Parts: sequence; structure tokens; C-alpha cells
Amino acid sequence: MFTGIVTEVGRVVGYEPTDRGRRLKVEAPQTTADLKVGDSVAVNGICMTAVVIDPPGFGVEAMAETLARTNLGGLDEGSSVNLERPMQMGGRLDGHIVQGHIDAAGMIVAIEPEGRSKRVTISIPDGLERYLVYKGSVAVDGVALTVTGVETGRFEVALIPHTLEATTLRDLEVGDTANVEVDILAKYVERLLVFSK
Repeated sequence: MFTGIVTEVGRVVGYEPTDRGRRLKVEAPQTTADLKVGDSVAVNGICMTAVVIDPPGFGVEAMAETLARTNLGGLDEGSSVNLERPMQMGGRLDGHIVQGHIDAAGMIVAIEPEGRSKRVTISIPDGLERYLVYKGSVAVDGVALTVTGVETGRFEVALIPHTLEATTLRDLEVGDTANVEVDILAKYVERLLVFSK
């Protein structure tokens, strides 16, 4: 379980094929400091398991399914990634509840500067917007954000200067893909309503 508060921006320093997908090596001294093999870490919002610890970096394995459904397969050596360790029980929930289970790889369709901030529009598969509400929560590449607009097949978020400085979202360009995780609470509500009929 994560909060969508990025704690470090890491750098991809290695990518090698495996029999099931790819092994990704990420240089991230802060994240690696107390990471152990078997621990979870969110990489661009994707919950992954550390399989190698090699300070100042760590390795994770991405299955073919993960590579096909997220933007992980499009990363190259030198790419930056948002990182977050799991939430600790009893700690602050500064963002919102994020599972690290990506719902879609959305496409950036518009970026509008607003002073030092940016307003970003992301297209998503039709129907996924039913889980998004104005002023509700969404995670984009693992960053907890507030929805500022919703339409069929797309939604909008506003990126404040701190988010632009502290995450990879500063590098987004029109045409890029971003991992989108909608609010799990909306999915549970929908499921309960289906069974209450």
C-alpha cells in the first residue's frame, strides 16, 4: 500500500531481458539505503518487488503483462522514475490510498502552463472515467494528484511547482504515456452497488 508521495526520483541504469520479461536496475541511493530483497517499491506507480540490492541501486523484474500495460516497457537507460516505499502502519497518509496496480497507460494530450504550474490532460480508455470525480484522487506515474476535470475518455490534473520539481512529471510532453491508477474506493463502491441490487 502506498500514498502517492514520491520520495525519490531514481535513474534507470540497466535493462536486461529475462525469460519472462525484463529486469530493470534503478540507481536510487535514498530508496536503496534500507531496502531488502523481497521488499516492495513503487516504480512509476507500479508495485514491484526488489529482487537484487546493489547499492546505490536495486533491481526489479517486470513480467510481460506489466510491460504491456504500463509505460515501463518504454523506458531506456537514463530514464527517470518516481519511487516510493510502502506506507507504514501508524504513519501519515499524506497522499491517498494507492495500491500500485495500474489501471491504464494514459496518453498526455495537452499541457497548459499556468504561471509556474501546469494543467495536464490525459486520455484514458472509455469507461475508466467513471471512477474519477472532480476534486477526487488519482495517481499518475505514482504521484497522488487531485482531479481538476473529467470528460469521457479523459481527465485533467493541475501540477503545482513542488510536484514539478520533485517528480518526473516535470518532463511530461504531449504524446507521452503515463501510468494511471484510479481511486480504489470508487471501485469498491461500484462493486457493492452491483451486489446490492
